[in-house]
Amino acid sequence: MSNYEFPELPSILSKKSLTGKKKSTWMLAGVFLGASIFGLIGGFTGMFLFSSLGILGDSIPNIIQERIIEKEYIPQTSQEQKIIEAVKSVSPAVVSIVITKDVPILEQFFEDPFGDIFGVPSPFQIPQIRQRGVEKQEIGAGSGFIVSTDGLVLTNKHVVLDEDAEYTVFLNNGKAYPTKVLAKDPVQDLAILQIEPEQEVNDDGQLVPVVFPSVKLGDSDRLQIGQTVIAIGNALAEFRNTVSVGVISGLGRTITASGGNFVETLEDVLQTDAAINKGNSGGPILNLAGEVIGINTATILNAQSIGFAIPVNKAKRAIRQVQETGKIVYPFLGVRYTLVTPKLQTELDLPVSYGAFLRDGEGGLAVTPGSAAGTAGLKVGDVILEINGEKITLDNSLAKIIQKYEPQDEIVIKVMRGDEEKIFRATLGERSE
Repeated sequence: MSNYEFPELPSILSKKSLTGKKKSTWMLAGVFLGASIFGLIGGFTGMFLFSSLGILGDSIPNIIQERIIEKEYIPQTSQEQKIIEAVKSVSPAVVSIVITKDVPILEQFFEDPFGDIFGVPSPFQIPQIRQRGVEKQEIGAGSGFIVSTDGLVLTNKHVVLDEDAEYTVFLNNGKAYPTKVLAKDPVQDLAILQIEPEQEVNDDGQLVPVVFPSVKLGDSDRLQIGQTVIAIGNALAEFRNTVSVGVISGLGRTITASGGNFVETLEDVLQTDAAINKGNSGGPILNLAGEVIGINTATILNAQSIGFAIPVNKAKRAIRQVQETGKIVYPFLGVRYTLVTPKLQTELDLPVSYGAFLRDGEGGLAVTPGSAAGTAGLKVGDVILEINGEKITLDNSLAKIIQKYEPQDEIVIKVMRGDEEKIFRATLGERSE
């Protein structure tokens, strides 16, 4: 018989043996069954004896334990591990901001325009609307994050625009805290809220202020295009602490954001493809170290995966000023301008291809009377070329340069008036909400 040939199966599996040799079949099956049972009993007995004598030691309990204990999820990559750790560390400090307001209760009724002229109601009924009291309703929601253990919350200005509304902060653990708006940034889409003080009983039975979880602020000046980022927020005002992941898609963008009665031009913002939905406004955008590097602020509705965030370094100034003075202030020059482009240079026959052209507009005069610029002697039609030797260009606007200074700082302004360059000195004023 060849090594690769197998013998025929025993006769107990043939049709003939099944019909003609039932007795031998049952006998053989009984032998197999008995041997199996005996082997199982012997095996368990042997294992018991060996374990009792210490031959197997603790191997049997370990084997059983490994089978019944559910193992934790193990991240597949180091990047995935960093995302998980960043979300875990920051989520307790991310809040949902719910906006409520007393809304009129309106009801419809019908009025007879002819009254009871004929002693009976006329068949003509005109529908009317009247108010029957007010009720508190939720009118909107946004996101934010706690930046100090005493409950200072950073969010977007457009989230807390309504002066008559009430704002409640919900932590990730479901606890709700009433808040008040401390300050709104006059330049950036930022606002700072304060969770109203609350006390709790410590282990010694004493009342102490609540210590809130807070985030760690990163450095947005070191960001790179393509860098992985994580967005967290109250998506669609319904799904709290929703997490999305993407990359930095662009740096130094300029956008005009609008919503309702709110319109604002934002310079030097971050672009990301991390999903930012309605309700995410004011939430943090993180790097893989779990540091906040931006504040979600806007999306383009007719596009996909194009969102914008304010760099966190712009918010650090606001946080520091509120902690020190209770308000947010900026230096104020007092001009309205249009950045010079080659097209504008041609249209207005300007002698320069860069700078800030001072012009009147629907929003006001080119130079605000009594402002730093007005006191210094600037006029409509002037082109501001430099501030303290720093050139004004499309990528380095006048507003961006001025924000580097503080109120009461003195600056040197280089101006083109007609075909002549002039130098002016001005002391910056103060701009607040």
